[in-house]
Amino acid sequence: MSLPGQNGQGPAPGPDTLKAAGRGPVGIVAGGGAFPAAVAEAVIAQGRDVLLLLIRGFADPALERYPHQWFRLGSLGSVTAMAKARGVRDVVMVGALTRPRVSDLGFDWTMLRLLPRIARLFRGGDNHLLSGVLGLVAEQGFNLVGAHEVAPGLLLPQGVLGARAPSAQDRQDMVRGLDVIRTLGPFDVGQGVIVVDGFVAAVEAAEGTDQMLARYGEMRRTGRLRFHAGRGVLVKAPKPGQDRRVDLPSLGPATVARAAEVGLGGIAFEAGGAIVPDVQALVAGADAAGLFIYGMDRSGPVSGQP
Repeated sequence: MSLPGQNGQGPAPGPDTLKAAGRGPVGIVAGGGAFPAAVAEAVIAQGRDVLLLLIRGFADPALERYPHQWFRLGSLGSVTAMAKARGVRDVVMVGALTRPRVSDLGFDWTMLRLLPRIARLFRGGDNHLLSGVLGLVAEQGFNLVGAHEVAPGLLLPQGVLGARAPSAQDRQDMVRGLDVIRTLGPFDVGQGVIVVDGFVAAVEAAEGTDQMLARYGEMRRTGRLRFHAGRGVLVKAPKPGQDRRVDLPSLGPATVARAAEVGLGGIAFEAGGAIVPDVQALVAGADAAGLFIYGMDRSGPVSGQP
C-alpha cells in the first residue's frame, strides 16, 4: 500500500496549480521510500514551503532535513492541530505504508472518538482504507491534493522510455494484464500482474509488488513455471475508480532490478498513472538490465500503438 485531486479525469495540472491552491506550507504526510523527498523538492521548486509529517515506523529519518514533525498514525487530532497552527492548509499523502493493526495506532482523544469509523475502514481493501483516511483528514479542514498534482513531473509518460521496445507478444501481454487489473479493480485487489505469453502468472494482492515478483521468481526456480528468461511483463496500473490522491502505482530502480532478477522481459504501466522519484535512474537501470519500460495509453488497448 502506498500513499501518493483529480480522480483520474482530465489533464494533469500545470506547475502553477499549487501556488494558487493556498498559502502557507504544504503538509506532506510521509510514509516510507524516496517519494516524500521527491515531492518535497517539487513543492519547494514551485515556491511553497513544506512541513513534513513523518509517520513513525515508516518515514525515513533523513527527511528530518526538512521542517518536520513525527507522529503516530493514531494521533490525527494532535498532528492536524499542530499543522494548522503552522499555517498548513494543503496536504499531500505519499510514501509506502503497510496496513497497521488497529491496536498499534496509538490513539489520541480525537481518534478515540472516531474509533467505530476507523474500525469500519479496516474492513476492506487498501483503497477503502486510504480513501477513508482521506475523508477523516478532510474533515479536519484541509485541502487534499495528490502527489501527481503537486509534482506532475513524477508521472511516467506514454511510450517507450528506454533503449528497448516491447515485442508484439509483449504488447499482447500488456493488454491482458491491464484487462486483469481492470476486472479485479472493483474487488480492491492490487495494482500489479505478471503476464507471460498470454498466461497470467501472478496477481498482486496484499503482499505487494516486490513479494509478487519474489513469488514468481520462486515458481520459476522450482520449475512450477518453465518460462525462458527475458519473457513476460510486469503490468502496473491504478484500480478502476480508485482515488488517485492516494496509492498511485510507483516504480523505481529496485523494481526494475527485481523484475530482471526473476527473468521478466519488461515493465508496462498506465501512462500518467504511475509515479517515479527519478525517471533517469529508472531508465538507466532498465537499459543496463535489458528490460523495456513502456507507458500504455489509458484510453484503450496498446496492441496497435507504435
